[in-house]
Amino acid sequence: VQLQASGGGLVQAGGSLRLSCAASGRTFSNYHMAWFRQAPGKEREFVAAIKWNVGSTYYADSVKGRFTASRDSAKNTVYLQMNSLKPDDTAVYYCAASLRTYVIANYYPTFAYQYDTWGQGTLVTVSS
Repeated sequence: VQLQASGGGLVQAGGSLRLSCAASGRTFSNYHMAWFRQAPGKEREFVAAIKWNVGSTYYADSVKGRFTASRDSAKNTVYLQMNSLKPDDTAVYYCAASLRTYVIANYYPTFAYQYDTWGQGTLVTVSS
């Protein structure tokens, strides 16, 4: 699987952006896709995850209620709609895919090491 992220840019606080992550190559129906972000001088942190087969989602507390992850199966693309953006959301955003399966049905992997494939990242800058 190869991932290509896009959609980053400069936006004012309170604004919105939508990130896209197109998957190509061999794809599977039962894997997780996720968004992580990394701000300058900070560790990469989990933002949101989505189960590809059912479209259910899970979010970090810091973005819950503001960000929405979704996927378009026909386009092999996942999205991250980001609303009410804050300066603290400034970071490089990465999409990632995990091909691992988990016994617990409603489990969402939230650690970077649990993801096998990463996109190149797209920069989101939120000005105050």
